[in-house]
Amino acid sequence: MKGNVIVGQSGGPTAVINSSLAGVYKNAMERGYNKVYGMRYGIQGFIDEQYIDMSDYVKNELDLELLKRTPSAFLGTCRYKLPEIHQDKAVYERIFALLDKMDIEVFIYIGGNDSMDTIKKLSDYALLTGAKQKFVGCPKTIDNDLAITDHTPGFGSAAKYIAASTKEIIRDALGFSYKKKNVTIIEIMGRNAGWLVGASALSKGEDCDGPDLIYLPEVPFDLDNFVAKVDSLLQQKDVVVVAVSEGIRTAEGKYVCEFTAGSESKDAFGHIQMTGTAAFLANLINQKLGCKTRGVEFSTLQRAAAHLASKVDVDEAYMVGGATIKAADEGSTGVMAVIDRVSDDPYQSATGVYDVHRIANDEKVVPRNWINEEGDGVTEEFIEYVRPLIQGHYNPMMVDGLPRHLVMNPSGYRDKYMNIQTS
Repeated sequence: MKGNVIVGQSGGPTAVINSSLAGVYKNAMERGYNKVYGMRYGIQGFIDEQYIDMSDYVKNELDLELLKRTPSAFLGTCRYKLPEIHQDKAVYERIFALLDKMDIEVFIYIGGNDSMDTIKKLSDYALLTGAKQKFVGCPKTIDNDLAITDHTPGFGSAAKYIAASTKEIIRDALGFSYKKKNVTIIEIMGRNAGWLVGASALSKGEDCDGPDLIYLPEVPFDLDNFVAKVDSLLQQKDVVVVAVSEGIRTAEGKYVCEFTAGSESKDAFGHIQMTGTAAFLANLINQKLGCKTRGVEFSTLQRAAAHLASKVDVDEAYMVGGATIKAADEGSTGVMAVIDRVSDDPYQSATGVYDVHRIANDEKVVPRNWINEEGDGVTEEFIEYVRPLIQGHYNPMMVDGLPRHLVMNPSGYRDKYMNIQTS
């Protein structure tokens, strides 16, 4: 009999991160692994011996389907940076002693750039010491900034939420436009890559003009030029809606959010905590132009909205989770499963694997030629790239009018399964 698999989730969650977890579990069981353990709160929790047996929670196909539709990270995540091997060998000795104790053959980590750094370091240590375990990364990030893979699970659903919510905000702003000038600034996640804010352009259609301006972090942001453009637009129309990335920064490299209070704190990887960009810009426009303004931060909603998840995204997240087990089963280690785009019309994708050393600590940004010349919008090529990823919809399993999620140890939870509705 084969040994065991352990899987963890790391970094910011997505609407489909648990679909990848379901794919790992389902494929591991089908391929004959003995048990699938889940790390509680990623590698940091695992070091403290915090883990569960997934079979205690996923007992049947209904549980599996609930897991696929559950937002956030079922196992819990962390932002823990493993030290370099030469800096703290004891941490690695601790981890590998636990892996041996639990008869782990395969270690799967679902995450983004920083998580792939963990896979890289663990696979390097295994190579140095001759450890038996195989280490495979499973991509996850709404930011869509992982190298090599065409796109990342989580991005399509976030893009769908952003486009839909932008459209609704524009409709709301138009409702207050009678004899009033108003400007709405929408702040969208994305530290250094503008994939998410660019997705707001998908809101444009026969019934919506889309945002008037879209600012990505790939292009330096000029405050005076921004105010002048908004002023010019207000001479032509009563309502102006602007979408900005939280990571926009000046030509000098200063994040706009750093002009506000509360940006001093940093995470374990040295990233500043971004907030307040929309509020700052809305206040700036109000002071300079004297019109009514509003700042809207989508914040965690864009990564948590499983009720609006893209079917393409859910299915691909499940597919790539299964691909990690297949890769390990076929002898691969120190790799990440990726999504390859096979065709656009009709849209088709497949999975592959690539050396994680080519992916970890790298960052895929929006190509400059996918941003318009003025730096305040995206091109049709960008839209054609993203649009297939937001297609389709998974109906939540509804109980008492609200989505039901798979959670740990809820009181009387399983007794209510009979009330679940899938349409």
